[in-house]
Amino acid sequence: MTFCISIKVEEGLVALSDTRLTSGTEVTTAQKVSMHNQGKYPLFFMTSGLRSVRDKAITYFDEQMNEAWTNIDKTYKAVNQLAEQIRKVAEEDKESLAQSGLPFDLHSIVGGQLKKDEEPKLFMIYPQANWVEITKETPYQIIGESGYGKSLLDLALTYDSSIELALKAGFLAFDATRQSASHVDFPIDVVIYRKDSHKMFHHKFEKGDLSTVSEWWQNRIRHSLDELPGDWIKKIMEEAT
Repeated sequence: MTFCISIKVEEGLVALSDTRLTSGTEVTTAQKVSMHNQGKYPLFFMTSGLRSVRDKAITYFDEQMNEAWTNIDKTYKAVNQLAEQIRKVAEEDKESLAQSGLPFDLHSIVGGQLKKDEEPKLFMIYPQANWVEITKETPYQIIGESGYGKSLLDLALTYDSSIELALKAGFLAFDATRQSASHVDFPIDVVIYRKDSHKMFHHKFEKGDLSTVSEWWQNRIRHSLDELPGDWIKKIMEEAT
């Protein structure tokens, strides 16, 4: 399983992904976010699902785009190109995967701001190669293990949030997930894009780099729980004594 989250706020885009790969009892690491450029205009792709399917689709995409980039001036057009390659891989591999008991489960997120995009764009592509745009009404999308950090994101994150707050919320959602799901873990890749900058920045963090942040948050939760108003509990406790 995977944890990949991408967030769209007014200031730009944030993307964060874990790097753990599991196959039976074997555990390895591999990058699940990749960077692509159309001239000075960058895009990022994030994926969850079978690694072999992901690598094949991205390879086909890169090969196709060597010839097609000049006609790709909006992010949705790049999304259509990737979707086309996902369909191609599905046609080639879906049946043989099914015979081996493996699903064709490639989910993808594409983010960036190409030449004619008025603002940064974020899209999710389903395994069937249809896609949806992530908008300010629901400014984030998780692919992979999505359940553990969702409540925090829904409470704390809005389209008006700063990039810094979006990154904090994204990390805490990852941290909650890795503590509950053994197949999600460090290192993590982080991508930041500020609106109209046409510059995308990538950073990698090990567990030790962010351990103080995780500990601070855990302590804050414990202290908040102690301070939670408890008048409503008094009657229950009185009856129980």
